[in-house]
Amino acid sequence: MLIHPQFDPVALSLGPIAIRWYGLMYLIAFLGFFLLGRWRLRRPPFAQASGLHPAQMEDLLFFGVVGVVLGGRLGYVLFYKPGYYLRHPLEALAVWEGGMSFHGGLIGVLIAIAVFCRWRGLRFLAVMDFIAPLVPLGLAAGRMGNFINGELWGRVTDVGWAMVFPQAGDALPRHPSQLYQFAGEGVALFLLLWWWSARPRAVGAVSGAFLVGYAAFRFAAEFARQPDAFLGFPLPGITMGQILCVPMMIAGIGLIALSRR
Repeated sequence: MLIHPQFDPVALSLGPIAIRWYGLMYLIAFLGFFLLGRWRLRRPPFAQASGLHPAQMEDLLFFGVVGVVLGGRLGYVLFYKPGYYLRHPLEALAVWEGGMSFHGGLIGVLIAIAVFCRWRGLRFLAVMDFIAPLVPLGLAAGRMGNFINGELWGRVTDVGWAMVFPQAGDALPRHPSQLYQFAGEGVALFLLLWWWSARPRAVGAVSGAFLVGYAAFRFAAEFARQPDAFLGFPLPGITMGQILCVPMMIAGIGLIALSRR
């Protein structure tokens, strides 16, 4: 049985300024997105398919960051703790205290990129097809941040690699579910999408594959992840994360089907 190392949440201190691991993971995610995007746009097939050029990556990143942060926070507020934030509305602004939703972040990114595409005169789905393979490594960084913080731990288990998370307030062995998500919706999804998008695909096919792939990996990982105490299981044996994955899966299948026409 393993014990969580209980890392110091502060990665680096510069006088009164403290850089936390979770914030650093976001920075790594955005930097990876930018560098991978620039690398791909230097290759004619990707630039032609998306309509983008390398000089637009800065604007694309800016819109993406705004969408992730605002959408992720609002999604957490609305999907997970609406009653609490209705009573404490000002705390909805306290992003530094944690509380982000991937599904809310996805909605925020879709809206932000739609605005970007309208501004630049680009095809929305073509740009999303370009973005989709760049996202999973950022998700992997976020899950590593969860693991370092010792949050979002898994359910009690007796598997040989079970880990005790003192942050859970007990000494029970649990699944290191953050690492499952790191490996699934992060590394494995990145490899699959990078391979899938390496050859020309119909518009919408790569975006659809991302939605289906993420929903499948996340749905599976939720069986090992301890649901939030304030939510529990909205449906018998089914978590809120799994419920939110269902429309993602349906939308992804629909996009792939439409792209084949």
